[in-house]
Amino acid sequence: MNAPAVTSPLFEPRPLYGIGTVARLTGLKPDTLRVWERRYGLGASYKSPSGRRQYTQSDLEHLQLIAALVHDGARIGEIASSERKTLELLVKGRGKHLSKQLPPSKPRVIFIGTELCGWLDEHQGCISNVSALLVRQPLADVIDTVNSDDTVAMLVVDCPSLSTTQINAVEALSTRLGSPQVLVTYRLANNRWLEELSRRGAAALEFPLDPARLAYEMGRVVVERDASQGEFDLGELVKSKPRSYDNDELIAASQLKSLLDCECPRHIVRLVQALVEFEEYSTECSVENWQDAAVHSCIYTYTNQARYLMEKALKAVIDERGVEFEALLTKMAKR
Repeated sequence: MNAPAVTSPLFEPRPLYGIGTVARLTGLKPDTLRVWERRYGLGASYKSPSGRRQYTQSDLEHLQLIAALVHDGARIGEIASSERKTLELLVKGRGKHLSKQLPPSKPRVIFIGTELCGWLDEHQGCISNVSALLVRQPLADVIDTVNSDDTVAMLVVDCPSLSTTQINAVEALSTRLGSPQVLVTYRLANNRWLEELSRRGAAALEFPLDPARLAYEMGRVVVERDASQGEFDLGELVKSKPRSYDNDELIAASQLKSLLDCECPRHIVRLVQALVEFEEYSTECSVENWQDAAVHSCIYTYTNQARYLMEKALKAVIDERGVEFEALLTKMAKR
């Protein structure tokens, strides 16, 4: 297996996959994967501290390319030793039907900091949409050794106590990595340092992190990466949350009254309906360039999240009056 395109020995890749998961995501049998590893070296490239071999995100994406080509008629012996860029060109050359079968690659995000990486061990769901590389050392110890041969979409650095020295170090590392987005986590910082970070284009979050906020920041990385690659279908730029209630259920919910005998259900339903309509409208907006696409994709993301949160508020009302809600739905179905 070609190793991930990174040069630093400090990286711990996340997520990691077992052979059963890789088999499911590639459409290959586990026995086939084992044979390919023996014959062609197409195995897992990461070994856990306990010695267990695990597939990295780069391993998985490499195998997905090979599997797609083999399923389309290519001979494994002819492509097994090919580099990833060569495989991508082969897939592209076989037409859109094959390209569309492959999930998009995940943007690469580097996390630096002992406590930050320890926190991520307990909150891996926050980074499920990115290909993460963890460096379990302070920035000062690795500033000259962290490097990547592949594109880095975001750099997240833990700086317990912000200072000019740390801000300069973060900026220098970001420049060496190709100037990705930068997020700094901190415990102690005054407004002066936070403003300086903002002036240099970096975001800052207080540690320990809010898992939902970090997941949102990782989602933005995906959205902005996809927007920059030229997706005009804005509805596909983000992994949107499905609707929790259809139109009939919203109508029924609007007729409920809570124990406080107020009009909250009706008002919440009106908000949800308005957000649903705007979601649909925002996906159909015409855009003239990628900057417009990026802005509209963010609008879609914010609206989608707002609708999801208001549906959670509506769920609280419906859970309170579940029997009445089901009776209203039954009555409407009989009309």
